Amino acid sequence: MRPLDLQPPIPPFATDTDRWSAVQARDARADGHFFYSVRTTGVFCRPSCAARPALRANVAFHASPAAARAAGFRPCKRCRPEEPPKAERDAAVIARACRHIEEAETPPDLNTLADAAGLSPHHFHRLFRKVTGVTPKAYAAANRAARLRGELAAGASVTEALYGAGFNAPSRLYAAADGVLGMAPKAYRDGGAAAQIRFAVGETSLGSILVAATDKGVCAITLGDDPDALVRDLEDRFPRAELIGADEGFEATVAAAIGLVERPASGWSLPLDIRGTAFQQKVWQALRAIPAGQTRSYAEVASAIDAEGAHRAVAKACSENAIAVAVPCHRVVRKDGALSGYRWGVERKAALLDREAGR
Repeated sequence: MRPLDLQPPIPPFATDTDRWSAVQARDARADGHFFYSVRTTGVFCRPSCAARPALRANVAFHASPAAARAAGFRPCKRCRPEEPPKAERDAAVIARACRHIEEAETPPDLNTLADAAGLSPHHFHRLFRKVTGVTPKAYAAANRAARLRGELAAGASVTEALYGAGFNAPSRLYAAADGVLGMAPKAYRDGGAAAQIRFAVGETSLGSILVAATDKGVCAITLGDDPDALVRDLEDRFPRAELIGADEGFEATVAAAIGLVERPASGWSLPLDIRGTAFQQKVWQALRAIPAGQTRSYAEVASAIDAEGAHRAVAKACSENAIAVAVPCHRVVRKDGALSGYRWGVERKAALLDREAGR
């Protein structure tokens, strides 16, 4: 058999026709692949430059900024083609702001962060939210919560932990502790000691189910093939909590969870006790807004929470959701509609979607 005559793949934007189309569309995907110059202005730009469109007859293409300079053109002051793309510059600015927040003893205010970034408070706030998906205040709160959890988990006293995490007074810690920790600070430090969590394991057509709840609402609905593994997972999350086997008063909650698995389009009306970072909370709230029988891509969920481009972070938040079906991460799919990973198995994800679609 004659061997295949394999040809190397054609690089993107390899022809002047493709390059001109990219310039006309201001296609940011072309940035870095080539640069273009305009004879009448004497400048060269990146393809995504927002400058006034030029006539094709006045445009030439160059492989690099050095090549454009050698041809006698100077860099555009608007798109700054010799610097990294704007998205990268913006990300670097916000990354520095995030490090500032993380390293500060107490959360810096908006004006301090904006001044350090060389931006107005309004512009900085909008850019921070665009890049991270949350506001600077929410990011600072999440960072402080993470520091608090770390201090307590390491065995620090509550007093040491509260000041180490940047709380100025005990009253502020205890006011925030319920939303941050889900329990009193001392109980969290002791691995959930004194916290009471009721739970029960049941069976559904999709395998075993564990339902757990605090006095505030359901905190876990997990699915799997091994009931013991589901219980061990709960024990690992709250190693010193008082886990209480289901009593008669808990049977209705378990039945509601089983019913939701069998009929996921029926909806969930019982209270939930959802704990997570500010970004995770926004993602999970957006998931609960997706109607039964419909799906959204990770990018669409990111857009819904004003976090364009954060689809990977959305996917991570979905994977960390501990309340199956009631927080319907099964309704999030890839951009092409294909099913991606699911914490409780792609087969279960497909089955839930089929049931919602009436198949």
